[in-house]
Order: sequence, then C-alpha cells, then structure tokens
Amino acid sequence: MSTSSSAKRGQFWRTDWFVAVLVVLAVFAFDRATDSIQTLERRFYDYGSTSSGRTPSDRIAVIAIDDQSIANIGRWPWPRDVHADMINKLSAAKAKTIVNTTFFFEPQTDRGLVFIRKLKEALGPVPEGQGGIAETLSKTITEAEKTLDTDAQLAASMGKAGNVVIPSVFQLGEPQGKVDTPLPPYALKSTVRETNGFSIPALRTTQPIPAIGEAAAGIGHLNLFNDVDGSVRNEPLLVNYDGNAVPSLALLASLKSLNLTPADIKLNTGESVQIGKLRIKTDEAAKMLPQFYRGRDGKPPFAIDSFYDVLSGKIPATKYADKIVLIGATAAGVGVQSPVPGYAAVTPVEMIAHITSSILSEHFIVQPGWGGMATFAVFLIIAAYLIAALPRLSAGMAGIITAVLFIVLLGTEFGLLAGASTWLQLVFPATLLVIGHLAVTTKRFLVTEAGKVRSDEESAETNRMMGLALQGQGQLDMAFDRFSRVPMGDSLMDNLYNLALDFERKRQFNKAQAVYEHMAAYNKKYKDLESKLNRAKNLSETVILGGGSSHPGGTMLLDGGAVEKPMLGRYQVEKELGKGAMGVVYLGKDPKIGRVVAIKTMALSQEFEGDELADARERFFREAETAGRLQHQNIVTIFDAGEEHDLAYIAMEFLKGKDLVDQCKDGQLLEMPRVLSIVARVAEALAYAHRQNVVHRDIKPANIMYEMESDTVKVTDFGIARITDSSKTKTGLVLGTPSFMSPEQIAGKKVDGRSDLYSLGVMLFQMLTGVLPFRGDSMAELMYKIANEEAPDIRIIRKEIPEKLANVVALALSKRPETRYQDGDQFAADLRSAQADLQGVSTSAVKAQAKGVVMRPDDEVNTRASEKTAAFSPGMINAAAPAAADPDKTVIMAPAAAAAPRVADSHPQAARPGYDAGQKSGGGDPDFLKTDVFQRPPGSGNGSSGSGNGSSGSGNGSSGSGNGS
Repeated sequence: MSTSSSAKRGQFWRTDWFVAVLVVLAVFAFDRATDSIQTLERRFYDYGSTSSGRTPSDRIAVIAIDDQSIANIGRWPWPRDVHADMINKLSAAKAKTIVNTTFFFEPQTDRGLVFIRKLKEALGPVPEGQGGIAETLSKTITEAEKTLDTDAQLAASMGKAGNVVIPSVFQLGEPQGKVDTPLPPYALKSTVRETNGFSIPALRTTQPIPAIGEAAAGIGHLNLFNDVDGSVRNEPLLVNYDGNAVPSLALLASLKSLNLTPADIKLNTGESVQIGKLRIKTDEAAKMLPQFYRGRDGKPPFAIDSFYDVLSGKIPATKYADKIVLIGATAAGVGVQSPVPGYAAVTPVEMIAHITSSILSEHFIVQPGWGGMATFAVFLIIAAYLIAALPRLSAGMAGIITAVLFIVLLGTEFGLLAGASTWLQLVFPATLLVIGHLAVTTKRFLVTEAGKVRSDEESAETNRMMGLALQGQGQLDMAFDRFSRVPMGDSLMDNLYNLALDFERKRQFNKAQAVYEHMAAYNKKYKDLESKLNRAKNLSETVILGGGSSHPGGTMLLDGGAVEKPMLGRYQVEKELGKGAMGVVYLGKDPKIGRVVAIKTMALSQEFEGDELADARERFFREAETAGRLQHQNIVTIFDAGEEHDLAYIAMEFLKGKDLVDQCKDGQLLEMPRVLSIVARVAEALAYAHRQNVVHRDIKPANIMYEMESDTVKVTDFGIARITDSSKTKTGLVLGTPSFMSPEQIAGKKVDGRSDLYSLGVMLFQMLTGVLPFRGDSMAELMYKIANEEAPDIRIIRKEIPEKLANVVALALSKRPETRYQDGDQFAADLRSAQADLQGVSTSAVKAQAKGVVMRPDDEVNTRASEKTAAFSPGMINAAAPAAADPDKTVIMAPAAAAAPRVADSHPQAARPGYDAGQKSGGGDPDFLKTDVFQRPPGSGNGSSGSGNGSSGSGNGSSGSGNGS
C-alpha cells in the first residue's frame, strides 16, 4: 500500500496541474525580469487608445516650417526677422495664442552688425540738428543697426503681440544638491512654486536669450518623455527645477488660450493638475496620457499649412483668428521625430497639437490607482483556471473556454481604452492564459498521444483513383497532389508519366518538370524519363504560355516531335497560320467532333497591367460573346472563346480563302464589277451587325476574307478592335490602321456604324485604284489629311470610273458622319446600282446574282424597264443634284482636284439601330477637326504625295489572318 502511494507521489510531476504551476511561476518571473510582456501591453495600448473615434479640437492650427518653406525662404536657421514677420501677420489677424517651437537659445548676430556697431562707437554721439555728413552718417548707421539686429526685431514683434509662447529645455534627473544656475526672472513668471515632489525633477536648463525671453508671454518646457521602446505616450505637465514647477509648452498654451496665468494652476498631488475648471488626470509624477488622434478620410487630424504660404499671403492670416497657432519645423533634417501611438514618426509641433487638444477637450487616458491590483487579481484567476480547471476539461472544451477567456480579457481592455479612456492592463494575464494552455495541451499530446500512430484516413488506392478522375476532368494540379500522396510504384509511374504529358500539352513545362523530377527520385531509368526531364527543364526556362509564346514574334508550336501538341481549351493546335498585331493565328481541331477551326490568340497580359488587364479580360469575353451572336452569310462564325494562362483565344470558322490585301495593289486589282459586288456584300454584313449594335472599328482589306472560286466574302475580327482599342504597342502607337480610320475615330470620339462605312469607303477607293485616298510622309501628316482634307476625286487616279460610282465613293468618304451613308444597306444599294450600270443589267439582276439566282431574259427586261421609271430611288446617288453652295459650310479642297462632285442629301437622318439618335447635321466643320491635334504639321503642304500606306503581312488560309500595317 505504501509502495503504491509512494509511486503515485513520484509521478505527480507528470500531472497537468503541476505543469500549470510551473508555467505560472515562469511567466511571473519572466515578466519581472524582462520587458517583453510590457512591450506587448504598450503595443495593445497604442491600438486601443487610437481607436476611440474622438475628434481633435478645431481651435488648433499648425503652421509648418516644411521643405517648401525652406526652399523658398532660405536654408535653416532663418533670420529672426522672418519669425517676426509671421508673428506680426498672426497678431494682426487676432490669433488667440501663438506657440513658436523654435529654440532661441543663442543671439543671432549678423557679421555686418559687429562692424556697424564699431563704426557707431568710432563716430561717437552726434548732436541732432548739427547737419552735415556726420549727422547723415549717424542716422544711416543707426538705421543699419536696427535692420541687422533681428533679435531686437523679433523681440519687438513678440512684445507687441503679447501672446507668444516659446520653449525651454531641461535635463531631467534628480539633483544631488542645489542647481548650478537658477531660472532667470523672465522664466520664473511662467512657473508655479512646488515643493511636494509632484513633478519630474531636472538638473539643468537652457533658456531663451534675455531679449526674446523677456518679450515672450510665457516660456514652457519642451521635454519629451520616451518609454523604453522609444515611443512617446506620456506628457510631463510639470518639470521641477529648483522648487519651481515649469509647465509644459502644451499646458502653457492651453492656459493662455483660456485667459489664465500660471498662478491659476492648481496641483492635486498624486492625482491631477487643474487649470480653471479643467481637471487633468495624472500619475504621481504629474504625467498625463494624452489622446493621439487618428486622421480621417486620408487627411491628418490637424490641418497643416506651409509657413511660406502664410507668409506670402497665399493662405490668408485671417484663417487663424481666435485660434491657437503652433509654429514648428516638419522639414526633413530639421528637428527630431518620435513615434507615438498610431504614428511611426511625429514632429514636436504635431505632438504639441495632439497634447493641447487633449487638455482643452479633456481627452486623456486614465490609469486608475487600483489598476495594478486589478491586473494581479485577474492574473491569479487565470492561474487558478490553469491549475484547477483546465486539467479536468476535454481538449475541445478547454480550447473553447480558453478562447472565450482570451477574447474577454483583451476585449475588456480594448473596450475600456476606446470607450472609457481607462487603461486596465490585461495583456499580462492574457499572455499567461495562452502560454499555460499551450503548455498543458502540448504535455497531453506528448504523454498520452505520442505513442499512438495516426491512421491514414485515405488509402493509397483511393488517392490514385481520385487522381485519375481529376486528371480526366482537366484538373491536373489537383491530380498531381493526389498522386503525390500515393507510395511510389510501377503502376503509379505510368499514371505520373501520362500526367506529365498532359502538362506538356498545356505548355506548363515547369509543372511537367516537377512531375518528372518526382518520378526520377524513384527510378531515373523509366522509359525516356531522362530526356523528357532535360527537355522540360529547358522549355520551362524559355517558353511561357500567354507570355512571349503568344507574342506576334513567338509561337506555341515547338520544333521536333518530342513534345505533345498543345491544347487551348478543348482544341488541339495543329499548325500556325499567321501572325497579327496582337498574337498568333493557329489551325486547330476539336477532337470530340472533328471540327477544324481557326484560333486567334491574344496575349492580354502582355498588353495590359493591373486594373487594365481585368478590364481588358472582361471586355474580351463581352465582345467575343457579342460577335458570336452575329449570324450572317458574310460574317465569319465564332464558335468559342476562352482563356488559359493569360492567353485569350477565339475559335472561329476556318476559311480557305485569303484576305484582300493583295487585291489592293497596282497590277493585281480585281475587275470593277467584282470589286463592287464584294464591297456591297461587306456593306450588307455591316448593316446587319450595326442593327445588332455591333461596330467593327477596323474595316480594312486585311479583315475581309475572299475565296475566288466560290466568290465567298467573309468579314472577320468583329470585336477585336474594341478589345484592343485602349492598348498601346511598345512604341506608343495605337494599334490599328490609321489609313482606314474615320476622322471621328482618329479624334478619339465615340464612333458608330458610320465610321465602319467610312473605312469601307477607303477600302473601296484602294481596291479600285491600288492607292489610298490619303497618304503622308509621317503619321501626323496622314492624320491631318484624314481629318481636314476632302478625299480626291477617284477619277483623277482612274479616269474610266463612271461618274455615278465616283459619287458613291465621294459620299462614303464624307468627313461629317451625318453627310455620309447612314447605314450599310444604303451603301450596298448604290454599289449594286453602279454595278448594274457597268454590266448593263438591272439592279435586281445584280442582287439576284449576288444571291445565286439566275433571272430569265424577259424578267430582266421587265425589271430594267421598271427601274428606268424610278432611276433615283431612295438609297441611290442623285448624280444630277446641283452642287448648291452652303454658306455655313467650309470645304477644304484637295489640291489639283476639280470641284468635288456633290451628292444630294437624299438619305434620311432618322435614328437607326447602332447609331446616335441625337446627331444633327449643320454647317461648319465638326468640333474634333478644330483641335490642335489636327492642325497641319510643320512643313507639310496641300495635296497627297508619297507611297500609299497599304497593309501587308497577311496569312493565308484563315479567317484570323494577321493585321499588318
């Protein structure tokens, strides 16, 4: 029996309560031996005290001697007449109290003043009225002495103002005897007699020079009381020097603003300092805990004005009427800065503003006398909980109760600080609670659970099957995570090998490398693992999907067959078709249904950053969705859009034809009827898109696909211009083709479908002549011509063009949107009419031919007869309309061009789908043509010269051909 009881006594040190006792003693000793826990307490005080939501007094203003002031007035220190001028301004504006935190401890003697005084002494007294050069010289010397004696000027200004308070400095410490130098009489007038030790003692002092000190309304101490961590949290309201209590600068400023004197200071030893009816709670050394205010809405708590702005009159001095004005240095390298609650560094003048506001508004923190006993009592309660209660609780319940106690402790301290301005220190017992709980919990784990082997909740086979399922869903990263939990084996090596190949198809070579390295740690000789690993390492350093690989100069396809063909979404990339301004175009295939598509890629992350990237990504899918809804025989079909690794792509209908770039070159032009047929079909496609409120923005030959054998026309890249309209190339030029832009598009105005029709008119001009209507030796000259000059008569370049067709081109290239074709159907109707005249058939026959319908000869004759009775139906050019002069319109004619053919204003101006309903026609040039951007560049003359700005760099065989310019 005794053996059993002695064994139990021998094991008591393993109990939970014994561990708790050790923790309590250790934490208590640690707190007494170090300052670590008190550092946590002070940090929590900083957070809680600045969370009160109190607002500072609006009676306090700060004038800062900042970098701007020093740059304009001169290097520091300034001549004291500068301070005198500021005091004169503020005094005249009736400032209540002026506090200048600048030290005036030494006389400021100008080097010239010394010689002036020597001259005065050598000249001796000169009787007034004597006249002559002696009296003149005496007056000049006296005036010079007065001007150079800036100390006297400052003293005169302070004496005249009568409300200027300046600082003194003390060396704090307990004197062993009497002080070396008593306070001068002008400093004694700001003190109160105190012999009870209710203040911080001082050994020595530095006071302002007599001339300035005697003129001051008060002198207060400017001593900062730093805690052990360097922060300033206390303000010593009084410093005891030789039995005289010297008030702080903030306390003295508060006295003066309340029309009180130092004699009105009442000391309640060990409790508070009272001025008038304000009772300021302090500790036994007359130190208060001021409120440091937080700024609001990104603004500092106190408005800080530049000294120079006030002195120069930029800020009127009347702003400071009846206010306490604090003047002090905030410039870099001038004075010192100290951390305070809520701020990493604060200048003395800002600190005084916080303290003065705390005094006047009674916003101070109180540390009650019973606070120390309360903290120790809570410490004992927590110790009792750890020793007696915690060992009896389960792990879950113990965690809940400990968490609740911890929240209650810190919540109570925070609530008292923020709500009641009372500091009850509870971080010490909260620290004991956390350390004690962790110690007891850790002991339980080591003793009772260390010998148990934790069972694996997921078997190896379950993880492997889950990995295969995730791989089949395309979640390769999660699949690799599952495979990593399975012990390595030959069957798993096969799974990992296939996973690495899937990563290669996604062009995620860095992840493929990680899989290969995981496999190599088990068996380096597996299949061709070593060569696969080396290739993945090289490619992971050089190929970035969505980065350089998608740039116009790069490609997703790699040389050699050792790497799997890449995948974009559900499409397998087969080969490259061409390069464009924003990316590469590939031939792709949907493996599930066998559909062949063209895939246009765009590296959004290369062209946009930050918020612009998110906006571009959203705009990309919105525009792709909009373009995908367009179902028209002459518009390329959009099948899908997506994004992988910052590489956006659009899968579209694959076409066998090529773009019209080559057909715009001299010597390769198509016959005129075919050109009109192609452009008419494009116009009808645009009319359909505009009715769907979709504007192309980049109509040009490179974006029109044409298959010669089947006579098929398709418009491509709907929405691409809108997606990229805010992007800039690395050289700073806006992406696009300026030669085909409308005047309003160049001006950056909001565009509608009529802008597309203008671009189509430019394309028509180029397809008929082989040159562009506007050419220039520079971008500025080209843009100027587009914006200001009328297009040349196309017949000057190609004389055989009929007048009716020339009028169609002129109308399409009208500068003003409201005088241009208003929709594509109008444009197409006029083009088909012109085509009919060229072919000698009826317009209906042309339309039927475009639709693949063959008309009988008698039908054609009847149709042409009926058309002759209405030669100028709506939607067609009235070639015979007189060119009536418009007195309100200024037309800039191209040089060497005859009077440009005028067209009848036969097209209605009513609002149409896709157009602004509020536009009105009227005289004068559009507003965007009058800006400085479109003024004629220097040295450019009228007329067009130089080679045309044609497009090049197209790719064959895809609706997503490259956009060269």
